Amino acid sequence: MLYRTACPSCVACEPIRISVADFSPGRTQRRIKRRGDQRIETELGPLEPSLEKVALYNKHKRGRALSSGERPIDYDGYTAFLGESCCDSFEIRYFVDGTLMGVAVVDRAEESLSAVYFYFDPDHEALSPGVFSVLEQIELCRRWGLPHLYLGLYIADCSSMAYKRGYLPHERLLDGQWVTVDRTTVDR
Repeated sequence: MLYRTACPSCVACEPIRISVADFSPGRTQRRIKRRGDQRIETELGPLEPSLEKVALYNKHKRGRALSSGERPIDYDGYTAFLGESCCDSFEIRYFVDGTLMGVAVVDRAEESLSAVYFYFDPDHEALSPGVFSVLEQIELCRRWGLPHLYLGLYIADCSSMAYKRGYLPHERLLDGQWVTVDRTTVDR
């Protein structure tokens, strides 16, 4: 599945990426990372659909009120959405006390990683697993010498997409140019 925005009269969707060399985590992000490093174990591997992941995905959708009355996804639907890829994709699996707590699906390109999708057990929301996952992906970029982590689309009026503005500095694609947004310009 590939996404490409093409709404001729709308510019709400802004591609967003983090320049890994320039990124500086804020105080809360540093605290979340330290706490996560103490409690969360990570594992990288290929895309591997499983019934356990399907159940966790559905629990995430229900627990975060993201299902909008949709039927739960089944194994085949999960595989078509997150288990197959036309590019170099992998999973980062997150465990707490040996139990799968979250999964990030990530694409790797020649000079970047792209955060495709992340879901987690809402029972572990206090660990801020979404923030932890983004910070882990930034660290992977650093280790692998990749200059950018793409976060997909930033949409200011959509709370499930607007959180991305908190990773500073970052760059947004505006009128065909990557524009740096930092702590002095983030709310403008």
